[in-house]
Amino acid sequence: MSDLKIQKIWQCSFDSFLSSGHPVSDIQKKASLAVIRCKSGALGANASQCTECGHTQFHNNSCRNRNCPNCQAVLKEVWVDKRREEVIDTPYFHVVFTLPHELNPLIYRNQKLLYGLLHRCCAETLLELSSDKKYLGATPGIIQVLHTWNQEIGYHVHMHCIISGGGLTREHKIRRSSGKFFIPVYVLRDKFKGKYLSLLNTLYEDNKLDLSSSCERLQDSYEWKDWKDKLYEKDWCPYMMLGSKP
Repeated sequence: MSDLKIQKIWQCSFDSFLSSGHPVSDIQKKASLAVIRCKSGALGANASQCTECGHTQFHNNSCRNRNCPNCQAVLKEVWVDKRREEVIDTPYFHVVFTLPHELNPLIYRNQKLLYGLLHRCCAETLLELSSDKKYLGATPGIIQVLHTWNQEIGYHVHMHCIISGGGLTREHKIRRSSGKFFIPVYVLRDKFKGKYLSLLNTLYEDNKLDLSSSCERLQDSYEWKDWKDKLYEKDWCPYMMLGSKP
């Protein structure tokens, strides 16, 4: 298999994807063009020459786009090594927060703002509950990774969180949990849902949301309230995988 298989897919399919009329943001288009051009010669080249024999070798420039799998492998390994240095001797847990699909049109119209809100709400939910002595009484380590699609490449916004089953207390001591996740699912669910919808409503009241196109009906405050109330009624069930040591 070619090491450039992702790039080949983009080179063969991106033009037809654009012509299909599927909406593509400027950021998505920029990343796609970077992947297509990476190390192809389209971005220029540099030369290295042996000072003794004069042999010259040309190297096509990489795109250096953070989304490109063709040229970011070294940076990824550096990042992984740094995260390994931060690991503490406790169980680790995998928690996934998923947003209801009813939010998809609004999120797609406000991607930067509402992806940022999701990051904030996931982190605050885990940190605030972990600080409660009833659950952990310490500040854990958390890594969050945003995913915006599912296995069928459908729009599916969710956050993967790796959280340590231990952390630093106010007295600067390490406190460890048992081998089971220390926050009840229903507590995690209700805290996250309430926090996200409350802050989303604040953005609405401050007129910071783009409510054009498929979200136009939400410009009406009565429609917004009815839509929001239905989201409160839904069961936002987070997923978690129980602990294992790194």
